[in-house]
Amino acid sequence: MSTKTDSTMNETILEYDSIIKKCEDIFAKKMKDYGSAWRILRISSLTDQIFIKAQRIRSIESKGTQKIDEGVINEFIGIVNYSVIGLIQIDLGVSEQPEDLEFKKVMNMFNKHVLSSKDLMVNKNHDYGEAWRDMRVSSLTDLILQKLLRVKQIEDNNGSTIISEGIDANYLDMLNYAVFALIKLNK
Repeated sequence: MSTKTDSTMNETILEYDSIIKKCEDIFAKKMKDYGSAWRILRISSLTDQIFIKAQRIRSIESKGTQKIDEGVINEFIGIVNYSVIGLIQIDLGVSEQPEDLEFKKVMNMFNKHVLSSKDLMVNKNHDYGEAWRDMRVSSLTDLILQKLLRVKQIEDNNGSTIISEGIDANYLDMLNYAVFALIKLNK
């Protein structure tokens, strides 16, 4: 690996960590406000929630205007955090009744999944040469929507696939695409 490539990867890791820290801060504050009420959400409901956020981003990108005060940055943060919630739900299973998970336990699970997504990002960036840096935010939005349509199809197939990655891999990719979009929007 060249020094320029090492430098770019180090910059990406710093930017990635900074974005994740912002997402984690919002996630933690919402955990303190609401607890883990999201535990009753089925994976399909989480997929739909992420879909709504990605669709709103695409609508704002297409129209160039918005009527609700929250911008696309908040929606991409929501995609990151709902993706983590989806990964936690896949690990734990959906709770049939409201249950309040201990704050520290949830934050440990949050960190476990973002570390996994970061490892995936580093490996893919190595192979793809940080191609995302030359992409438009709108393309990242479209890739998130494509992943969501894939997840919906997998859900409709009761979670089974013949050759494709599962729901968890798609959530990890959506999380990373949203982080890339946030890095680009922060520039």
